[in-house]
Amino acid sequence: MESAEVDAYLRRIGAEWPSSATGAALRELQVRHLRAVPFENLSIHLGEEIVLAEERLVEKVVGARRGGFCYELNGAFGGLLTALGFEVTVLAARVHGEAGRLGIPYDHMALRVRTADGGDWLADVGFGAHSHFPLAFGERGEQADPAGTFAVVGVQGVGRADASPVDDLDVLRDGTPQYRLETRPRVLEDFVAGAWWHRTSPDSHFTRSLVCSRLTEDGGRITLSGRTLTTTGADGTRDVRELGSDDEVLSVYRERFGIRLGRVPAVRNPDVSG
Repeated sequence: MESAEVDAYLRRIGAEWPSSATGAALRELQVRHLRAVPFENLSIHLGEEIVLAEERLVEKVVGARRGGFCYELNGAFGGLLTALGFEVTVLAARVHGEAGRLGIPYDHMALRVRTADGGDWLADVGFGAHSHFPLAFGERGEQADPAGTFAVVGVQGVGRADASPVDDLDVLRDGTPQYRLETRPRVLEDFVAGAWWHRTSPDSHFTRSLVCSRLTEDGGRITLSGRTLTTTGADGTRDVRELGSDDEVLSVYRERFGIRLGRVPAVRNPDVSG
């Protein structure tokens, strides 16, 4: 990523160029990213192409001022962190679903980030409502965060598709497993099949619903799901209202998420025939 692109990305999230790639700088970059760049799946329902190449992801997040889902957001954020001097490793994860079932391989992407001051962190700006700040990668006890109590715990390699001796890790929020993380390094291209499945399969929750959500400056969250606008305060209080006209929906996308659309996205049946 060129210097001008880094400058533009930092402006996009309202951050300054850090003087050093420290843990404190990483914390600031992650929370600002979560506030500025929404977790959204609108491209799936607008028929837009999703390309897992760093330059295309950065163009979408910065140039088009859009958001995306995990592969897009963590893919772009990882590129920014690398350009700023952080040591970034892409990791694959499988999301815990109903009855404890794990999702598909390459179900989720997260980032292991090593910092100049010796830190080793799990950074994730692509899991929707999740930790506001990076989690200590090697810490096996509870970790307090404004979004709850998190933990990164070993699972002794359960569920691995190979005989690798490297243990998997479960990421928990308030005692509930969120996703199972592999520690083997991956590259962005490894996630192409997972991204294709999530944007085409009728079994993917992304093809069955619309979501656009971001962290708010006060630590709450604002989410637009179709025409349902939910504002959640930092104290957990919720305000839910149904939007009426298309103009009202487009106005919320524009004014609350910074997304300018020519039409209101609508859930569509995915074409998986080819």
